[in-house]
Amino acid sequence: MSLSEARFDVNLSILFTELPLLERPAAAAAAGFSAVELWWPWIETPTPAKAELDALRDALNDAGTQLVGLNFYAGQLPGPDRGALSIPGEESDRFRANIEVAAEFARSLGCKALNALYGNRVEGVDPEVQDALALENLVLAARAADRVGAILLVEALNKPESPLCPIVSAPRAIEVVDQVNAATGLGNAKFLMDLYHLSMNGEDLNEVIDRYADRTGHVQIADNPGRGAPGTGTLPLDDLVGRLQKAGYDGWVGLEYKPTGPSADNFQWLSAH
Repeated sequence: MSLSEARFDVNLSILFTELPLLERPAAAAAAGFSAVELWWPWIETPTPAKAELDALRDALNDAGTQLVGLNFYAGQLPGPDRGALSIPGEESDRFRANIEVAAEFARSLGCKALNALYGNRVEGVDPEVQDALALENLVLAARAADRVGAILLVEALNKPESPLCPIVSAPRAIEVVDQVNAATGLGNAKFLMDLYHLSMNGEDLNEVIDRYADRTGHVQIADNPGRGAPGTGTLPLDDLVGRLQKAGYDGWVGLEYKPTGPSADNFQWLSAH
């Protein structure tokens, strides 16, 4: 699949953020993309007004962009938070309030992948308590995703940038995926393989691809160092994406990198392929 053959979508929560949210789908389409993904766009609320949800849905449809990935509510992202579902109290409650809202929004747009970010460790709270709560919430999310014909994604972040997040390796994310699938019997929990995060952890990316491609529901890329566009760092992304294809992955590859200047100027690498 190399970079010349991959199916790319663009993450509108990290690219095109110089534009208002409702203008980003059209900008992505103008840049040549027919598919997009999003972090939960309303960081201040898990339950935005119907009019706001409808406006975003209409903007995506009017631009002709397919939503292929959506995060559940994850707290302040970007910002200090790394998810909400393992945090007892208000944040867990907000995650639960968001489950049906996000799932229904995904259903209305034919989005088939919902990402549930685990969240940080909390000082003074037993990690086992957090993990038990996380599994409860992930089971609820997996069942909701299944009802709308979607998969549930579990993502490994990177320890240098997310030191309080306990899901900072591919094997640990796979362990959580297995726990969710065992609890639901649905088999719709999958690994979100973010090659930037895994490289920041120092993981062997070839080994991760070979071991887990068949458990992977979505892939995201950025170069390293810098989390910029392919070619700005040293990751062999062309080889890695090709290896994914040979290992059987034929899904979307999300562009989740930081632009330099206007976002539309950050895709020259793609035209070169």
